[in-house]
Amino acid sequence: MTGYTLTYFPIRGRGEPIRLLLADNGVSWKDDEVQMQDWQAGKVELKKTAIFGQMPRFQDGDFAIYQSNAILRYLGRKHGLNGSNEKESTKIDMINDGVEDLRQKYYRFLFTDNEENKDKYLQDLNTFLGYFEKILSENSKGSKYLVGDKISYADYNLLDTLQCNLDLSPTCLSKYPLLSAYVERIISHPKLSAYLKSDGRKRRPITPKHK
Repeated sequence: MTGYTLTYFPIRGRGEPIRLLLADNGVSWKDDEVQMQDWQAGKVELKKTAIFGQMPRFQDGDFAIYQSNAILRYLGRKHGLNGSNEKESTKIDMINDGVEDLRQKYYRFLFTDNEENKDKYLQDLNTFLGYFEKILSENSKGSKYLVGDKISYADYNLLDTLQCNLDLSPTCLSKYPLLSAYVERIISHPKLSAYLKSDGRKRRPITPKHK
C-alpha cells in the first residue's frame, strides 16, 4: 500500500491530472474531499495550515506536498514518468509549463471573461493546440507521447486540459489529427479507461461552475 491521500474539493479541477496519473499506473489512493462552502467559511483547519493556504494537498504517508504541478513532478520521479534521461526530463518540465499556461487561460476565461470573450479565447486555444500538435509531430511523428517512448506526468496534465476544453468546445481538436488520436490513444489504456467510467469520476464536475 502506498498510503497516498489526495485532499481536494469534490471536483476535477487541479486534482484530476493527479488522479489520471495514479489510475493509469494502477496506484491506489484515497480521496479526502473538502466541501467548498466549508473551505470558504473557514471551517476547515487545513486552510490555516496549508502552505500558501491552497489545495490540493497530496500525502505520501506522513509527507505532505502542495501545488498541483509539484505533486505531478514528485509522482513523475517516483513512478518513472519523468523521462529516460536529463534532456527528456527537462523537456517534460518545459512542456508541462506550457500546459500550465493553457490551463491558466482556461480558468481565466471560465471565471472572469466567460461568454463575453469566448471567440478570443478559442483563438488563443487554437494557438496553443498548434503548439502541442507540433510537439507531438516531432516525436515519432505523433504516434507516441509528448516526449520519448513513455508516457510522462505532463501527458496526464495535457490530457485533462484537453478534456476540459473539449467540454467547452467539442470540435476544438477537429483541425489537429495528432492531438485527437493522442487523446483517444491514452483514454483507451485499460486502467485509465476504467477510472474514466467510474462513479467517482462521473460525479465530479470540472469546476464549481459546472453542474
